[in-house]
Amino acid sequence: MFKRYLDNEIAADLHEKMVFISGPRQVGKTTLAVELGEKRYKGKTLYLNWDDRKDRKNILDERFEGDKKLIIFDEIHKYKKWKNYLKGIYDKNKKIFNIAVTGSAKLDIYRKGGDSLLGRHRHYRLHPLSLGELVFPRRKCNAGIFKSLEFGKQDKERREILAALLKFGGFPEVYSKQSEKKLRQWHNEKVDLLVKEEIRDIENIKDLSALQVLAELLPEKAGSLLSINSVREDLSVNFRTAASWIDILERFYYHFRIYPYQSRKINALKKEAKLYLWDWSELREEGSKFENLIAAHLLKFTHYLFDAEGYKAKLHYLRDREQREVDFLITIDNKPWFAVEVKHSSRNISKPLKFFTSKLDIPFSYQVVNKKGIDFIEKGIRVISADKFLTSLI
Repeated sequence: MFKRYLDNEIAADLHEKMVFISGPRQVGKTTLAVELGEKRYKGKTLYLNWDDRKDRKNILDERFEGDKKLIIFDEIHKYKKWKNYLKGIYDKNKKIFNIAVTGSAKLDIYRKGGDSLLGRHRHYRLHPLSLGELVFPRRKCNAGIFKSLEFGKQDKERREILAALLKFGGFPEVYSKQSEKKLRQWHNEKVDLLVKEEIRDIENIKDLSALQVLAELLPEKAGSLLSINSVREDLSVNFRTAASWIDILERFYYHFRIYPYQSRKINALKKEAKLYLWDWSELREEGSKFENLIAAHLLKFTHYLFDAEGYKAKLHYLRDREQREVDFLITIDNKPWFAVEVKHSSRNISKPLKFFTSKLDIPFSYQVVNKKGIDFIEKGIRVISADKFLTSLI
C-alpha cells in the first residue's frame, strides 16, 4: 500500500467542490478515493461504479444512503449525460455530501462542449509512482518557481528504488510485486483491456483490432518525433483516421505528447510532437526507457504544479531547424525555468544544451545521467545522477 502524493490536496478540495481524479487504468485512482473516504469520512463513504448494474440503477435513480458524507462515482463519464447529471446532483446535495469522480479517460477533455461543470469541480491527474513519491511519501512539493531545484542526498536505497522503477514501471500493483512474470502478464493484458473495455465503451470505433495494432506499434516510436504519415502507412488508413486514433489513445492515458517550445529567439520547429508512454516498462531499449522515465517524472511535476498549485506549467522539448535538440524544457507562463538533457551514461555536456541555455536565457539547466555518484557544475550546467535529480520533483 502506497501513500499517494495528492491525498491532502484532494481531501481539502472536497469540502469546496467536486473533485475529479483521472489517470491511466490501474494507476490507483479508485484506491486513493476509497482510502481517503475510509480515513477521513470514518466509513461514511458510498462507492458507486457505473460498470456495476446495481450501482448504475442507483445512480440513475439518484438513490443514495442518507448517512453518507462522501459519494465516489467511478467511471461515470461512460454515461452520455454525465456532466448534466453531476451538475444536478452537486447543486442539490452539496451541503449534504461531498463528491469525488474517478475515471480512466481524460475528464478535462470530456468537459468540452458546453461546460455545465465550470466552477463546480477541480481536476487532478494521478500519475504512476515516481522516485520522489516513493522516497518522500506525501511530501508537499518544495520547488521554488524560477529557483534552482533542491536535491537530496545520493544513497544506495534511492538507486535501488530507481532501478526497480526503471524495470517495473510506476503502476502500483506491478511495482509492489516486482515480479518479471507479473510484468509480462501486465504487458500482455494491458492493451487488450484498454481497447476492448475502456475505449470500446465510449468511442465509436468500428475497427478496434486496428486500434490495438496501433497501441502495440507506438512503443517503437517513444522518444522520437511522431510522424502521423508514418503511422498512416503502417496501418493502411487515411491521415485523419490515424490522427484520431492517436488522440483517442492519448485521451485514455496510453501515451502523452510534448511539443517544441516556440520563441522568436530560435528558429524552432512548429508542430512536430515527441511521444512517450505512461508505462515506460514496455520499452526494451534501455536508453529510450530511461529517457521516457525522466519524461514521465517531469510531466508529473508540471501536472502537479498546474492541478494543485495553479501555475501554468508546461513540458516542452527544444529543437531548431539546424537539428539542435534538448530533450526537455519546463516553462511557467511560457517562460523557461529549467532545461533537462538526458544521457544514459555520458558526462560530456551536450552542445545543444549549452546553446539553448545561452540563447533562451534559461535560468537553470541540468544534464541527467543514469550513473551513480555524479554531481558537478560546468559552465553553469549541472551534471547530476538521476537518483539525485528526481528526488527534487514530486
